Amino acid sequence: MRLLLYILLFIPGLVSAQVSLEAKIGEVMTKYKAVGLSVAVIKANKPFYQKAFGKQSLETGQPLQENNIFRIASISKSFSATSIMQLVEAEKLSLNDDMSKLMGFNVRNPKYPFATITLKMVLSHTSSINDSQGYFSLDAINPDKNPNWEKCYNTYAPGMGYEYCNLNFNMVGTIIEKTSGMRFDQYVVRNILNPLKIYGGYCVDSLNQQLMASIYNYDTLTQKYILSEGAYNPRREEIRNYVFGYSTPIFSPTGGMKISAPDLAKYMTLHMNYGKSGKVRIIHKKSSKIMQTPVSDIESYGLALWRTAKFIDGESLVGHTGSAYGLYSCMFFNPKKKFGIVAITNGCKEPETDSYNQFLKEIANILYQDLIR
Repeated sequence: MRLLLYILLFIPGLVSAQVSLEAKIGEVMTKYKAVGLSVAVIKANKPFYQKAFGKQSLETGQPLQENNIFRIASISKSFSATSIMQLVEAEKLSLNDDMSKLMGFNVRNPKYPFATITLKMVLSHTSSINDSQGYFSLDAINPDKNPNWEKCYNTYAPGMGYEYCNLNFNMVGTIIEKTSGMRFDQYVVRNILNPLKIYGGYCVDSLNQQLMASIYNYDTLTQKYILSEGAYNPRREEIRNYVFGYSTPIFSPTGGMKISAPDLAKYMTLHMNYGKSGKVRIIHKKSSKIMQTPVSDIESYGLALWRTAKFIDGESLVGHTGSAYGLYSCMFFNPKKKFGIVAITNGCKEPETDSYNQFLKEIANILYQDLIR
């Protein structure tokens, strides 16, 4: 009888707390006119909370579900870096390898022709390479293909500065392909996603497209959302004419991963636990710590993972953000306290500021205050 009374007293409080949390989230979504939001929280190293809000599609009015997948943009870089660390552990690569040798064409800053650009520099955005010539094709930086290839390089010496660069990671994806002998997208699925029992990938046609959340850009002039039709471009013609070891940017190793928030949180625990998720080890502890160790003094960026104390007040976190086509995503965790937060929106009115989307930052702080602290 006492047990029943305790349950009856306890459950309303639990439900009330959850309603309060979701009411706060709803208020912030209204403030930023968010289309949809999917969140997942890890606490004490275990899944603690996950929820989807809003719409998967404005055209159909279909509500967003927890298993809906998104193109998560630049968080994708960490999957590429994790793959590289696997190949380093297999002694097929070294982080000190010369990019020219790895790519098969000259990767040298013309202002510093004798300075080697290493794989580690590319993974940490300290390579002196930029995106000024584009990054959807390796032709941008290939001297044999682009007469303006020199513009791909900054004025500082390799290893002596920092500039975030998507081309870096599309080259990284190519190296994974050339080194492993597997097409890039298939390598990631086989060596990271499948062992973790995660559904996702880089190839649109390999996935259930009905699960893909539509992505929208907010037009500030009309105050309306515009469907980003290119977000899930399958690029079938390019894949039919695929050149192994060169066409890799088609899959966008720099930003093309499609995955749900709960599965991204599962992947996050791999890095939270220094290379291991549950009983499955994907990379060695040493490799994971290398990824999380900042390389540049200018920006606390390791190998596709940031360190920041600005996302949640009072917490030093590791992770990454993403933004593309109107989508915003974040994945941040504390490896010592064993908590982490994933949040993804398929459209909101607030642009990215100070490296973070303000809407997701507010959502993450609500989740932290109500569920973790």
